[in-house]
Amino acid sequence: MVFLLRSSSADTTAAVVTANNDDEDSDDEEIVDYDIPEDAVINIKPKAMKRLRELREKQKTDSLVLRMGVRNGGCSGLSYIMDFATEDDVQEDDAIDEYPGEKLKCVVDAKSMLYLYGLELDFSEELIGGGFKFFNPNAEDSCGCGSSFGV
Repeated sequence: MVFLLRSSSADTTAAVVTANNDDEDSDDEEIVDYDIPEDAVINIKPKAMKRLRELREKQKTDSLVLRMGVRNGGCSGLSYIMDFATEDDVQEDDAIDEYPGEKLKCVVDAKSMLYLYGLELDFSEELIGGGFKFFNPNAEDSCGCGSSFGV
């Protein structure tokens, strides 16, 4: 797997991932290419973006609003929240990372910004423990399941 980050002329960063299967029967190569907003709150990794594309297509919608946040609870004190929202649900004080080429907005409320700034959202297709993964540089503790953290 090769993961490259490069600067583009629009002061954004483009993420490109090339995945090669080592199976003899498969020479499939997959490219995920998108522009990352400058100073993004949430860094959406290529596998997560691919899964979000699939979910948007499955919902048969022109755009997707992904709301991310935190709430009290979980085994480490705070739990991650990730849900779909509508444009009407976006509040004035929300931080918004917009991916126009992907028709995606990632929205974070002001309170959660303190805990989520710099978070990396990834996706795993593993049979056990698969799904969206959160890598939070602000977390001092985190649980084994990866769905809660402490600061």
